[in-house]
Amino acid sequence: MKRPEKEAVVAELTEQFRNADAVYLTEYRGLTVPQISELREKLGRDTSYTVAKNTLFRIAASEAGIEGLDEMLKGPSAVVFVNGDFIEAAKVLRDFAKTNKALIIKGGFADGTVYDAEGAKQLADLKSRPELLAELAGALKGTMSKAAYLFNALPTKAVRTIVALRDKQEKAA
Repeated sequence: MKRPEKEAVVAELTEQFRNADAVYLTEYRGLTVPQISELREKLGRDTSYTVAKNTLFRIAASEAGIEGLDEMLKGPSAVVFVNGDFIEAAKVLRDFAKTNKALIIKGGFADGTVYDAEGAKQLADLKSRPELLAELAGALKGTMSKAAYLFNALPTKAVRTIVALRDKQEKAA
């Protein structure tokens, strides 16, 4: 690549680093083109799987203000830029790596934190945003049901007590 082409690639990568909610670094050596295409398809439209030279990735990450990825950028590297739910992307990478041993997750960057390979895999074990929201809604619904029962229990108990007293007085009379 000539210098102007490299500068254009670095500018594009820098923009991707800046706009991404998360970044995962992988090693793709041993994957076939159809396997990479399958991975891109599984990752979805909110992600891009980019292959470039490590030097260009380093420069772009540095220009985007992301430090700590240099150690992971060794050997053939591809970067997954995630816009949106990065937990879901981590799950897709983890599951794809289980079935395709050639894909190696080197690490990642999300929410201002650099993760090593193990940390990136642990992100995949977290619950996604929709799952957490569903759990919260369920917990709130359960709490509301309990509160409604408690608020209803006092008047119901009072009515039963009054009816029992009335029945007792009617029997006594």
